[in-house]
Amino acid sequence: MLAAEAINHLAYDPGVAPAEGGLPGLAVLKSVVSSINLFAVIATVGALCVAGIVWAWGHHTGSHGAEAKGKQGALVAAGVALLLGAANGLISFFSALGTQVK
Repeated sequence: MLAAEAINHLAYDPGVAPAEGGLPGLAVLKSVVSSINLFAVIATVGALCVAGIVWAWGHHTGSHGAEAKGKQGALVAAGVALLLGAANGLISFFSALGTQVK
């Protein structure tokens, strides 16, 4: 009987779900996160520009190391831009996926 009670306790649904309006300042928090995202996008554009300059400089001077680092920087900047743009969709997808776990 104890094992059945323990399993039943593990399967207990606490009934917690995200809800708007529970705490004050939600609009301010959304605004702050949106601003951080904007700054990150701007920084990513700058990083892509610098990586492109390093890539071109390495190519024209024959510095294969600098050229490789420029390519790597461009790929990293592109990946960061992809993640920043897809952040809302990724979080929504995995949050919805998480609600299906029983």
